[in-house]
Amino acid sequence: MKAAILQMTSGIDLLANARTMTDAVAQAAAGGAGMLFTPEMSGLLDRQRARAAANIVSESEDRVLAAVREAAARHGVWVHLGSLALKGEHDGRFVNRGFVIDGAGEIRARYDKLHLFDVDLPTGERWRESDAYAPGAGAAVVGTPLGKLGLAICYDLRFPDLFRALTDAGATLLAVPAAFTRPTGAAHWHVLLRARAIEAGVHVIAAAQTGEHEDGRATYGHSLAIDPWGEVLLDMGEGAGLGFAEIDPARVADVRSRVPALNHRRAIPPVEIVP
Repeated sequence: MKAAILQMTSGIDLLANARTMTDAVAQAAAGGAGMLFTPEMSGLLDRQRARAAANIVSESEDRVLAAVREAAARHGVWVHLGSLALKGEHDGRFVNRGFVIDGAGEIRARYDKLHLFDVDLPTGERWRESDAYAPGAGAAVVGTPLGKLGLAICYDLRFPDLFRALTDAGATLLAVPAAFTRPTGAAHWHVLLRARAIEAGVHVIAAAQTGEHEDGRATYGHSLAIDPWGEVLLDMGEGAGLGFAEIDPARVADVRSRVPALNHRRAIPPVEIVP
């Protein structure tokens, strides 16, 4: 089964970003893909918070989400919309929310990013996601044409407990949409994604932001599709565009029969601390 992956250089114009995604839905359908994957913050990538806030609305009012749902229904293609910045429902902060949309345009699953990136980098870049965004309160696995899909977003990649919970819940495919910085991407992106695939015998699809963005940031790119053995099926490099990868659900059972690590998982007992 074929998956399409959209590598984007999202900017501050919501309608331009929406057009990129709806065009990709049409191209995915024309290319024979059953499902399209888009990056984190597909609808708006803007670190100038006052300007961004003017464009962030509730889920029901979001024009990007509405446009992608309409395109999915028109072309009969499922979409994992990696994430959108939306108004939250609780403490006044925004949420970083991903969606799985079916071929009729209906929302099948939502996921709010659990782990937030707060850091001061040696490059001088400073990120404080938690100043503006509230963390999610749960995880999600949803049935799709490609298999049971476990949802994560970007920085979640560094927390293997989340992926253990997703695969314990039956996920055979993991989505990790991202907007990785270039230094962390070059150091960790490939190795962590391959590790997530290998440790549970699952496919991983990671649609990424890439290039120089209108808000001044630079992202790493290298959207990946990885098989359950850890083999890279697709690496999109640094250019924006659409790529395709063949996903074989039977590969999961094959790899897990050879390395049945999931059958050997045990609850970890309390750790003894010896001074």
